[in-house]
Amino acid sequence: MRLNDHACLTFGEPEELLDLTAAYIRDGLAGGQRVVWLSEEPQGALIELNRRGIATQSTSEAGRMEIRACQDGLLAGQSFAVEHAMGWLRDEMAATEREGYAGLRIALDMSWALRPISGIEQLPAFEEEMAVALSGTSASVLCQYDRDRFDPVTLASVSAFHTRSVAAATYHNDPLLRICRQYAPPGIRLAGQIDQAAEDSLALALAEAIRVDGDITVNMAELSFIDLSCTRMIIDAARSLAPARRVLLRCGGAVAARFVLLGAAAVPGVSLVTGHDR
Repeated sequence: MRLNDHACLTFGEPEELLDLTAAYIRDGLAGGQRVVWLSEEPQGALIELNRRGIATQSTSEAGRMEIRACQDGLLAGQSFAVEHAMGWLRDEMAATEREGYAGLRIALDMSWALRPISGIEQLPAFEEEMAVALSGTSASVLCQYDRDRFDPVTLASVSAFHTRSVAAATYHNDPLLRICRQYAPPGIRLAGQIDQAAEDSLALALAEAIRVDGDITVNMAELSFIDLSCTRMIIDAARSLAPARRVLLRCGGAVAARFVLLGAAAVPGVSLVTGHDR
């Protein structure tokens, strides 16, 4: 993302939101920027960022990152007003410049707009004013919309005010299975149930993950079933990697049993982690 982008992230699963936001935050911190995330669940967000390799304690103590509840910036009690929210945004931009940071990255979980609060009809106006305020600055904003909870009319009403759209690269998506890229830590994520009918999609996802340098995570925490052929494909992909690269297989107990059965734990560089382990 560019310094003054006003981007719209649409997501379908909490893991997708957390994954993409972690990548946005990680890149901002690496570039010497200050980061603020207004989240629906700040404490949970801190835990998830830590799990994705971001040192939240040290960056927070240094003042480089703040994670707050949505009402701490955008809302005044149980009401929303564009003037109040824009005042908060301008204060954050001014503080960032005053403190000498290279720029500012703000992530806004827009789930607050689903609450029964007054002033919600001003949401499109807020998005429009943000777009104007960010132009020519060193600040960017990532607006986060759950595409399953927001109706299409609302999403369409705000899309025109964003400079770009953000979503996870998706290899397979139907009512039974979703396979998409994971960005932090790098790898792929599977949710639902997978069998040989989705082998081509799985092969493509694994191939693209392998082409990127470094370790790979295959996140199957939300996968309830995997057949033997797909299990073998993942193990064979891990076995094909150079010795210096590691593969983390994260999954629930039933799926983990399949990998144990086929000897995944004996493959060099492979770590099998159940969904309750961190």
